Amino acid sequence: PAIYDHSQALFGIVQGSLHKELRTECVQRLTELDFDGYAIGGLAVGEPAEAMYEMTEFCTDRLPLEEPRYLMGVGTPENLLESIDRGCDIFDCVLPTRNARNGMAFTSMGALNLRNSAFRDDFRKLDPECSCYTCQKFSRSYLRYLFQSKEILGMQVLTLHNLSYFLSLMRAARDAIREGRFGSWKANTIARLHSRAN
Repeated sequence: PAIYDHSQALFGIVQGSLHKELRTECVQRLTELDFDGYAIGGLAVGEPAEAMYEMTEFCTDRLPLEEPRYLMGVGTPENLLESIDRGCDIFDCVLPTRNARNGMAFTSMGALNLRNSAFRDDFRKLDPECSCYTCQKFSRSYLRYLFQSKEILGMQVLTLHNLSYFLSLMRAARDAIREGRFGSWKANTIARLHSRAN
C-alpha cells in the first residue's frame, strides 16, 4: 500500500483469542488499513485443535480473499492441512526443528520417536517415500544410536529430514490444490499420518 514506505510485505495480525467479537473487531480495523497480508495470531497456544480450526475459519471467512493469510505458530502436518482447507496460505513453526533435536521424525506415515527401543534393530529407511540426504544415508537404527549416544549429528540430520518432509508436504498440497483434488488428497494424507510408521 502507498501509506507504507517499505520493500517487504507488511502484515496486520488478527488477535482476540477465542472471542469472536474481538476477532471481528480486529479484522474490521485491520482491513481498513489495507495491509499487504493478514496474520492470525493467538492460536496454537494450548486450546483444543477443533477450537483452533473453528477460530481460524472464522477469521479467514472475514479476511480479504485477494491477500495472503498467515496462521502464526502452526504446526503439525495435520494442523497445516486442516488450516489450508480453512483458507490459510502461510505458516511458521518451530516444530520440525525442535522435535528433531529431541529425536522425533515426521514421516509420511506419522511421527516416530527414534529414542524408542523399537528402533534399535530397525535397519529400514526412515521414511520410504522420502529422498532427502538423511533417508538416503541413515537407517532408523543408526539414527537411534546417534540420539542414545548424544551425538550432535543425530540432531543435524534429523533436522534436515524434518524440514525436507514439511517442504514436500507443502509442495504436494499446492499440487493437489492446482489439480482440484485437495479434499481427497488431504483425507488420504491425514489417514496415513494416523496409521503410524512401524
